[in-house]
Amino acid sequence: SDVCSSDLLFHLIVLNSALKYASVFLLSTVKFLGGPLAGASMGLHFWTTLALTVGGMMTSVFIFSGVGRAWMQHRQKQRRLRREPIFTKRSRNIIKVFRKFGMGGIAFLTPILLSPIGGTVIATLLGVPQPRIMLHMLWSALFWGVALTYASIHFGHMLKH
Repeated sequence: SDVCSSDLLFHLIVLNSALKYASVFLLSTVKFLGGPLAGASMGLHFWTTLALTVGGMMTSVFIFSGVGRAWMQHRQKQRRLRREPIFTKRSRNIIKVFRKFGMGGIAFLTPILLSPIGGTVIATLLGVPQPRIMLHMLWSALFWGVALTYASIHFGHMLKH
């Protein structure tokens, strides 16, 4: 009976850890800031939170830079059929940033203003090759991952009071 209950306890601890890791990773695939905040709130270590956050973002970047071109063609076809305007105020601002700062500017803004999916789709729509998107999004994810994970862990306690 003692062996059975210690086995169950072990499995519950492993499952709890796996759920923590999965939630940080999955949250980072859609909303980058969510990863560091979730990791800090669950008491995960800095390096674990950083790795899961960067890994989550880069998974989104990889998937959406790959399927992004097909999706882009589908959306353009839909817009033409509905006779929607191609440019909106937001799309004009994004193009201004891209013209002024290039892929680096889009990558820099992706984790904090856009989202891993949004920034990747924008880069794809602007015709940036997938390897270049991956490289720029990686340095951005590492930069913002370190900054936001550090801030979440070291200043997150202030939010609890």
